[in-house]
Amino acid sequence: MSLIAAIEDNHQEFIALRRDIHAHPELAFQENRTSDLVAERLAAWGIEVHRGLGKTGLVGVLRGSRLAATGKPRSIALRADMDALPMPEHNRFAHASQNPGRMHACGHDGHTAMLLGAAKYLAAHRDFDGIVNFIFQPAEEGGNAGARAMIEDGLFDKFPCDEIYGIHNMPGSAVGHFGFRKGPTMASSNRFDIIVRGTGGHAAQPHKAVDTIVIAAEMVGVLQTLISRHKNPIDVAVLSVTQIHAGDAYNVLPEETIIRGTVRTFSDKVLDDIEANLRRVAELLPQVHGGSGELKFHRAYPPLVNWDEQTDFAMKVAQDAFGAECVDGNTPMHGGAEDFSFYLKEVPGSYLFLGNGEGDGVHREDRYIGMGPCELHNPNYDFNDALLPIGSTYWVKLVGAFFNRSAAAAPA
Repeated sequence: MSLIAAIEDNHQEFIALRRDIHAHPELAFQENRTSDLVAERLAAWGIEVHRGLGKTGLVGVLRGSRLAATGKPRSIALRADMDALPMPEHNRFAHASQNPGRMHACGHDGHTAMLLGAAKYLAAHRDFDGIVNFIFQPAEEGGNAGARAMIEDGLFDKFPCDEIYGIHNMPGSAVGHFGFRKGPTMASSNRFDIIVRGTGGHAAQPHKAVDTIVIAAEMVGVLQTLISRHKNPIDVAVLSVTQIHAGDAYNVLPEETIIRGTVRTFSDKVLDDIEANLRRVAELLPQVHGGSGELKFHRAYPPLVNWDEQTDFAMKVAQDAFGAECVDGNTPMHGGAEDFSFYLKEVPGSYLFLGNGEGDGVHREDRYIGMGPCELHNPNYDFNDALLPIGSTYWVKLVGAFFNRSAAAAPA
């Protein structure tokens, strides 16, 4: 593994910065302290700072020293997410969360620090012909769609990008191991509410009521057939019922029952079909029993679909910089969702994974003990600081390769 020496020399600086962010987690659209910290660092390195996109999002614009005076400049965007999760932290090390009920349990603190490390290096080494846009995004978690909010605030109109890239850490994969996948890579995230309405009544006289619980119980089984019998088996999708709410008393049949759940797909077409079938079942099945049904369907994040050419390019950069043995070009599809998918609907690019380590111990103080889980969204999780110079080096290599590739492709 070949790291950039200047980035290695700054490792401790960015460990301290990452841990500072970790200790002060902020939720979606509330990342004011984090945004201030990022803006101060970028400005100190001579990078233009533009704030207020997606409320607390910001963009750092770095212009190369060989930027042509005329013509449309080539541009690349690199994105890091900044928000934390609404959950408690169990770790007891010095940089554990100081904000109760909030935690950086997904590594966004590390993503931000890695991109800042690259920004600092590139600000001091601007020997390229074009523009780098450093996107620091709020509100990736919880379906809040900070990416969409930044786009709606004119992200790509104000800061045009030829290509865009993002990195997410991946626990369970070796430190420094890169994962790539072309095409559908992460699932769409969607949620539904089905309201079943009937006629309430005494539990001892069900014949005088329309029992919404019985209808809902039947409906849960029927909903599973939307995946097993109404979807092409070669298409990947999940429908899970996660909540059923009904009733307040032991002897009363409730007039309303609510079913809630999630649908995950890797294509918009499959999602369209499932939503249509879900609506049909929700509205028609209750009528068989004399009731009625209503579906409320919310599409949070679309499927994340990596562009083929950009994924091949990003993978080659990793192979050249770190060795083919550190690169997996066919990493498995992931059922989680990512709002980076909104960017990829607008701009060619790719989203990749960087191993956070294979250890599964629980963090206490500054070390691992026990054999508890350290997966994403886990109260014992912590970003592995060993990744910081790896991620920063990769970003720098990607930028250099992008401008070299663009220059080679330009007409004479």
